[in-house]
Order: sequence, then C-alpha cells, then structure tokens
Amino acid sequence: MFSRRGMLIGAAAALALTVGTTGAMAQDRMSVALISKGFQHQFWQAVKQGADKAGADLGVDVTFEGPDNETQVDKQMDMLAAALAKKPSAIALAALDSQAVIPQLKQAQAAGIPIIAFDSGVDSDIPVATASTDNVAASAMAADKMAELIGGAGHVAVVGHSQTSATGIDRRDGFVNQMKEKHPDVQIVTIEYGDGDHLKSTEITKAILAANPDIKGIFGTNEGAAIGVLNGAREMNSKVVVIGFDSGKAQKDAIRSGAMAGAITQNPVGIGYETVKAAVAVAKGETVPKDIDTGFFWYDKSNIDAPEIAAVLYD
Repeated sequence: MFSRRGMLIGAAAALALTVGTTGAMAQDRMSVALISKGFQHQFWQAVKQGADKAGADLGVDVTFEGPDNETQVDKQMDMLAAALAKKPSAIALAALDSQAVIPQLKQAQAAGIPIIAFDSGVDSDIPVATASTDNVAASAMAADKMAELIGGAGHVAVVGHSQTSATGIDRRDGFVNQMKEKHPDVQIVTIEYGDGDHLKSTEITKAILAANPDIKGIFGTNEGAAIGVLNGAREMNSKVVVIGFDSGKAQKDAIRSGAMAGAITQNPVGIGYETVKAAVAVAKGETVPKDIDTGFFWYDKSNIDAPEIAAVLYD
C-alpha cells in the first residue's frame, strides 16, 4: 500500500516531469527577431504584417521592432544588442547604417546566430540572405517614367531619405545613373536628403522649388520623402511632376487625384514573409538564395486598382 507521503512524492515527480517536458518544448520552439528601420511609415507596418503571417504559418515566434524614426542608428544598434543577448534562432535586420552594424553582425556570427538582411543590405557577407527590392532597377524605372512625363528634357531633383542605408544609396544611384545613361537631356540639378521625415522633406522641397523656378520634376525616394515633396509642391502652388516610392494612403490619394504622377511600390508584406521564411530555413540548416528579390511595380492613376497592383499597396 502506498503511503500518503509516497503519493505526494510521486505526484511531485510527475509534475516536475510535465514542467520539464513543457519547458523543453518551449525551448525547442524557434524564434526570429526582426529589427526594422523604424515605425514612422506604414511600409514597416505592412512588413510586420507579412512577418507575423509567416510566423503563424511556420509555427515560430516572431518579434518585430524598430526605432521611432530612420535617423536613430544608435537606437537600432541597441535593439540589435538586446536581440543578440536573447539568443534567438535567427535575427533579421534592415540596417539604417550599412557599415555601423558590422561589429554586431560579427558577434552574431561568433554566437552561431544566422543573420538575414531585409529591405536593405549591409557592407558585409555575414548575412546569409537578403530579402529586398532591387532598388537600383526600381529607381531606374522611376527615372524612365520621369523622363517620359516631362517630355524627355528639363531640370529635375531628388529628395532622398538616407545617405547611409543601402536603400537610400541604391535608389539615388539607380535614378541618377539611369538619367545619365538613357536620358541625357534631363539634368538633375540637386539631390537633398530629408531623412525620410515628411516635414523636413517638405521644407527641402520648398527650397528646391524656390531656387529652381524652371524645374519640371522631383523624385521622393521613400514614403516620407514623397509625401514631403507632394506637400512642398502644394504649398508652393507648383505644378512640378512628383514621383514617389512606396505606398500609403496619402500617396494613393494623391495619385488618384492627379497631384502625384505615380510611384514605385514594393511588396512589403512579401518582404516580411520571405524574411521570416528564409530565417527559419537557415536556422534549420537549409540553403536559401543569397538574394531574394521580392519585386516592384510602377503604379499611377491608370492601374492603381488593377488586382496585381492593389495586392501590394497598403494604407
């Protein structure tokens, strides 16, 4: 016959076994930490939506965070350090500064934590893969559209969102180089940077328009820059051709009204999904492509409601 004490000991042992098993199962569940460039634009909310969906589909824990705006390089690096300390199965990073994060990426490499880059690459071969738009090609398309819309000749300007991130550099260079090579009669009179902030980009645009009364077009290289260009043109009562990048309600409304000629859209939900998918595969020891091209599209008033375009736009 079992004593009451024996029964209690047995129950305790069973409980310990259950807790231990549950703990082991929790530890076995994979986790992916995504660190974006910020939360100020709807673009990042759409990326998060895709990442969360991938996490749910694949049965992994996904965290998604970013600094308040896209100038806070130090804050992003602090977030990366915190993620490293938690030792997730993989880390995905959209770097604000393509060089500053390299020492931390080396720490991740030493700790055996695979790195996936998304949206923007880094100046290192440590990331196993990069899920992003071909920003050079996308901005070359913007240059072609700008040249077409202004009649193949005239002065234009660029309001960029970053001089340090790969996306900022690639979008600037893609636009500038395409103009030089394919549209030599179009002259880029200035390139200014608004840090992706629509208020700063508005003031920059107003200054550009005041200094260049004959300017025909301005390209804003991300959501914040594009909205700044649009607002600056409105405040100056300018009929300058505005071309944007990304989506969001303000740009969509401006394109529908004709205030903005058109924009390049990425596939932000796809970027988030493919990033987590690649991170999980790499953490399992599987091979993934080095470059994961998530695509881009030109949209304007004529095709904004087409199913293939509507599917990659966001509010």
